[in-house]
Amino acid sequence: MMIDYLFYLLIGTYTAGTSEGLYVYTFNEQTGESEYVSTEKVENASYVTTNEDNTFVYAVTENAEEPAFANTLSFDKQTGKLKLLNTQETKGGAPCNIVVDSRGTFAVTANYSGGNLSVFPIQADGTLAALSQLVTFEGKGIIAERQDKPHLHCVNFSPDGKYLFAADLGTDHIYRFDTDYSGKGAFLNEESLVSCQTAAGSGPRHFIFHPSGKYMYLVTELGGTVVGFIYADGDLKEFQTIEADPLHAMGSADIRITLDGKFLYASNRLKGDGLAIYAIDQTTGRLTPNGYQYTGKHPRNFAVSPNGKFLLVADKDSDQVQVFEIDGTTGLLTDIHKDIQLNMPVCLTFIE
Repeated sequence: MMIDYLFYLLIGTYTAGTSEGLYVYTFNEQTGESEYVSTEKVENASYVTTNEDNTFVYAVTENAEEPAFANTLSFDKQTGKLKLLNTQETKGGAPCNIVVDSRGTFAVTANYSGGNLSVFPIQADGTLAALSQLVTFEGKGIIAERQDKPHLHCVNFSPDGKYLFAADLGTDHIYRFDTDYSGKGAFLNEESLVSCQTAAGSGPRHFIFHPSGKYMYLVTELGGTVVGFIYADGDLKEFQTIEADPLHAMGSADIRITLDGKFLYASNRLKGDGLAIYAIDQTTGRLTPNGYQYTGKHPRNFAVSPNGKFLLVADKDSDQVQVFEIDGTTGLLTDIHKDIQLNMPVCLTFIE
């Protein structure tokens, strides 16, 4: 059994170098220190998630060309060890994001080069069944070299689980589907599809819901902005667009909110690598810039520790995971210099 102040940290990596896939560390919520536990080989494990009780781990194999895969792994909370259980083809290249519904009955991947979404039923033993639905999109954007076709980059369920949202970097859209748990039809009701247009050339990448459930925030990769939406029963109403990347490097990446809902962070790559920091108005949801934290090279993904005290950043091109302490009053970050050295880390997931 884990000691009360220790969490598990899963780190997904690209495997073109020396890394082998998925790594497990313990993470001390009091000191920010970590210790290696185990490794499981999964090719290009660029995004990782878990089911509600953290007994199963689901990871993509982000191969740019097909075949690419979604993988199921069991997780032993006593030993901290992973075991690969099965693998299913996504039928879409470069799956870069995966989400599991709160019931643990379906997993969905966003396939970047495939321009589609893959749906997998989850079986009683936790493993992914074969692909049950492939939703393909059409269109393009105004930036020819980046928006030649749809590039699905992020999927997530609404707070109540009634809808699935998907961000399409290639066509400047956020898509919404009704979910169907009846078993009488496809899980994603394609006839219910609704799209929300973002600014031309913005390149929607990742989004997150506020803990209150009242707001959604989107980071745009190409536009270098954070866009705030009022959220109500599936509907999005934009209320703010604020700069995230002052250097306009077209490399904004991920977005996270502290557990208390007070601060939001957005990562930027390619130039001025680091995190833009914002305070969130708890009444209106509006963002106010609070500072900027420089990091190592290519901070693609980052995560807030379960106790809200630390923020960890996966610096892919610096081959490290940096550990920052969060100031609970300002949201500003302090590097405590307790890095994890690992080749090409790109995804961080905590397990309590």
